[in-house]
Amino acid sequence: MTEFVLVRHGETTWHEENRYAGRTDVSLTDRGRRQAELLGQWAAGADLTAVRTSPLGRCRDTGLLAATGTGLTPVADERLLELDFGDGEGLTAAEMTARFPDARAAFETDPVEHHLPGGEHPAHAVDRAVGCLADLAGAHPDGRVLVVGHSTLNRLLLCHLLGIPLRQYRRTFPVVRNCALTTLRWASTGTAALIELNRPVQDQPGSRTEQPRT
Repeated sequence: MTEFVLVRHGETTWHEENRYAGRTDVSLTDRGRRQAELLGQWAAGADLTAVRTSPLGRCRDTGLLAATGTGLTPVADERLLELDFGDGEGLTAAEMTARFPDARAAFETDPVEHHLPGGEHPAHAVDRAVGCLADLAGAHPDGRVLVVGHSTLNRLLLCHLLGIPLRQYRRTFPVVRNCALTTLRWASTGTAALIELNRPVQDQPGSRTEQPRT
């Protein structure tokens, strides 16, 4: 049985304004790098067998810092890219409502059937990400793999693997905290059990409370 530790990258420069960062290569903030370093302190004693990341810089940088004490080399996989938000890329929820109010309202009702205009269908994103995890499970059947990815893709993955309708991802998992641990045990049948969700690697005094993705 393979154990996957799903982690969202560290805080980015778009975090404070809660802008939708899909394929844009926004960078980590200083706080985001500190979060990744704390993740690295956990990873050094976590008996990991592999580290995989999205190819976007915010994930690769987080993965490099997290893997420092593990002796492992992070490997990027295109299948772990964040959902493409299309016309919503780089915008806040309020800006989307101003630019395309009907499409935004439909998205809020069902973000899968009515995904953001010009963006990737969430079911397609799930298919590619599940393929990545299945390959990793085959390569590490008794291992523990750190997967550094993204908020929306991780929430969609959780819904798929736990049998929750994909359209519920925003309501069921409103927040994925930066560099917090979400652990799944993947059976050979392709089913998964949720062991922990959003566990901080270490308390961070004075840290801001993260807002739900609206």
